Amino acid sequence: MAGISGRAATTALILLVPLPLGLRCFPSHTYIPPISQEMSSTVALSALLAAAAALSGANAQSSSTSVAPLAAQTYAYADLPYQVEPYGGERGNQVGYNKCNSTTENQDSLCQTLIANAIDDFCLWSSPKENETIGDTEAYEVAWCSKKGHGARAMPDGTLQGVSVIRTPDYVMYAGFLDQVQVNLAADDYGGELDPHGADLMGNPMGGMVYSNQYPKGNTDNNTLTQVVEWKQFIGGNQFCLMICDPSKTDANNVGLCENRYDEVGISYNCPNSAQKGKYEVCDGDSMSPIGQYVSNGVTTTWTQPWSGSWTVPYTATVPSSSNCRTFASTDLYTAGVKPTVSASGSAAGATATGTGSKGSKAGSSAGASATGSGSDASGASHVVVSGFATVLGLAAALAFLA
Repeated sequence: MAGISGRAATTALILLVPLPLGLRCFPSHTYIPPISQEMSSTVALSALLAAAAALSGANAQSSSTSVAPLAAQTYAYADLPYQVEPYGGERGNQVGYNKCNSTTENQDSLCQTLIANAIDDFCLWSSPKENETIGDTEAYEVAWCSKKGHGARAMPDGTLQGVSVIRTPDYVMYAGFLDQVQVNLAADDYGGELDPHGADLMGNPMGGMVYSNQYPKGNTDNNTLTQVVEWKQFIGGNQFCLMICDPSKTDANNVGLCENRYDEVGISYNCPNSAQKGKYEVCDGDSMSPIGQYVSNGVTTTWTQPWSGSWTVPYTATVPSSSNCRTFASTDLYTAGVKPTVSASGSAAGATATGTGSKGSKAGSSAGASATGSGSDASGASHVVVSGFATVLGLAAALAFLA
């Protein structure tokens, strides 16, 4: 390349840089050589060409590396790999790990395998970093568990402030109230939705796996964990809901109960329940109607949440009937022994939020009982995107300067 003039080198570089609709920034693992004032134009050009090649490779990785959709990956619990999505994609690589045991169990754990067994033994997805929002951390949430033994973080004492577990023919639902500051969410975050799909089908969190001893039905071995393929979680506004759908039922209706496209209407529509603060109970219940489906003037209609604009949900969700309820004292359920942090989240409890999210980010309101909402087509905060035009101009300008 020593014989190429500055202008020709700039042209050559532009031709070498791929031009998709939008070029991503360099992933965190890509090394970009530093350019000192003493570096010759030839060496600088080589470095920039190498960086361009790295960018090309980063773009090619997501298309050339085969990564199965998260919901299509099945593993026996004992056979889980270290990471189910080690290659990642346009959002980067999986941050945590799925092989969780006693060596990973601490308050800094990055375990991304969630367990949901019973009212005293279940986990929730939440941020690994303090004072974060679901919208900013959805791609790398970690498991926070109500008891130790799953290789994950333990919820500090007092985190759960009311829990209702409903067992239905189609799903088991955990819903209730919590002090979300204890699981690293900002006090004023009204949260969002997490599921095994996402715009890139890699899930939120990426690589997040869910297991339960509640399936198959009739299982009496509490040590046997079955993978839950379809699930959804809402958390925020000091409320939460985790629904795990029966993996033996693959019909469209059952999958629809764990529907992940209605993220902006919050818990009241996605997880209709009668949980109360200070009450801890387990009930049998009827299954909810598929979200979006309602009857008006004797006609069954399905409403679909719009991606953008202002809208109003045309129906009010109803809580399915329940029976055979058993109540418990929180002190008999939650004894992880982790000291809580000072909480400032009380001001957010019980507040109403309207849905405001972004297409593909699934970061709408969790606790919102409001029937109105708005959205946008902007990508989530965890995505860093730059235009191909700006990228090429920046590299060309650097070469012109060094020529």
